[in-house]
Amino acid sequence: MLKRKIEQRLREWKSMADHKPLIVKGCRQCGKTFSVLDFAKKNYPNVVYLNFYENPAYASIFAGSLEIDNIVMMLSALLGKEAVFEAGNTVLVLDEIQDCPEARTALKFFRIDGRYDVIGTGSLLGVKGYGREPKSIPVGSETVIDMYPLDFEEFLWANGIAEPVIDILKKCLETEKPVPEALHNRMKQLLLQYVVVGGMPDAVQTFVDTKQMDQVLRIQRDIVRSYEDDMVKYAERKDKSFIRECFQSIPRQLSKENKKFQYSVVRKGSTASRYAGSLQWIEDAGIICRCYNLAITELPLEENAQEDVFKVYMKDCGLFVSMLEDGTQYDILQGNLYGYKGAVFENLIADIFTKMGRKLYYFHKVSGLEVDFVIRYKGECTLVEVKASTGNVKSTKTILQHPEKYHVNSAIKLGDYNIGRSEKILTLPLYMAFLLRVF
Repeated sequence: MLKRKIEQRLREWKSMADHKPLIVKGCRQCGKTFSVLDFAKKNYPNVVYLNFYENPAYASIFAGSLEIDNIVMMLSALLGKEAVFEAGNTVLVLDEIQDCPEARTALKFFRIDGRYDVIGTGSLLGVKGYGREPKSIPVGSETVIDMYPLDFEEFLWANGIAEPVIDILKKCLETEKPVPEALHNRMKQLLLQYVVVGGMPDAVQTFVDTKQMDQVLRIQRDIVRSYEDDMVKYAERKDKSFIRECFQSIPRQLSKENKKFQYSVVRKGSTASRYAGSLQWIEDAGIICRCYNLAITELPLEENAQEDVFKVYMKDCGLFVSMLEDGTQYDILQGNLYGYKGAVFENLIADIFTKMGRKLYYFHKVSGLEVDFVIRYKGECTLVEVKASTGNVKSTKTILQHPEKYHVNSAIKLGDYNIGRSEKILTLPLYMAFLLRVF
């Protein structure tokens, strides 16, 4: 069984006095249901489970009175012995809660009642046009946790890399000493595997069990097709084709020299007025993330972001690679890292940063200066350059030479290196990106 970080988040939620109903939100097939049910069975004597996607008839329970005793009575009548409600010892799991808006409205009443814990899991929560809206969003009556596919550290756990090994990496980063060669080579190998496998639980488990990349690729492409099916199922009729066109343009967007998202790449002559809503739909579905251009390289980054100038990355690098042409996985695993103008490895770092909870920013000026990412690191505005192998960082050096203009004094170069430093530039292997915490 794959070890997931959300297990600790769920334990922390349950241990809080007077905790609210919980919503675990994330893209489809990222492991929400499995993790929640596993946690529920380990921590509660009684688990009552409803899946509104598999059994739409369950929605009728919430169609009338939302008084808790009435809901409990209806569930007991419908589920019989499967519905045991005991104050303090029962958790109600509402899977695919977005398919029953009234159930989400009911969270407010479960919060007031306080006898039973409730965990809802949902895909596409908050996406406009998926169907009926809740009568009332229970603001203040629920806790929301965003869940992602496995991040790189979870992938390491799945492949037998234990905490003591990760502690060695952390120590090397802190002291800026090279990683021992044997460990360095193993981590480079695992990173290449993560690039092509990504973090979808089914894909990761299949890889761990079989090491068969053709099976992994089939799973990934099935997931991508299911996303496209969701676009047809949940979106409003007039938006369906626009959303799919936006989604399918992502590889082309990132294969350009200038990776700024351009609506004209979706369809020649198109503008934001036609496709902006479609792109927002895909982002709200948890499939992509935006990386905003900064007007100036200065903290706070969010305040200096240009909302209409951005790049778009897939939140899961494995799914992105699966959308590329056949043979790309083999090339990457063989260390051929030069394809798609650096798009694969930029998406890798976007994947790692996003799953850490970071918002993404980059810096580009018409003059030609461009830096792949800009982050807050150790309390400072820090430039991050991503190199598939080796390469110069001319823009970064230019910016560092003018702190009075750009307000930056440090940079990180991620690439096919071991740890080193050259004045203000810290060189790190790509696999260390997951250790670049905010603090």
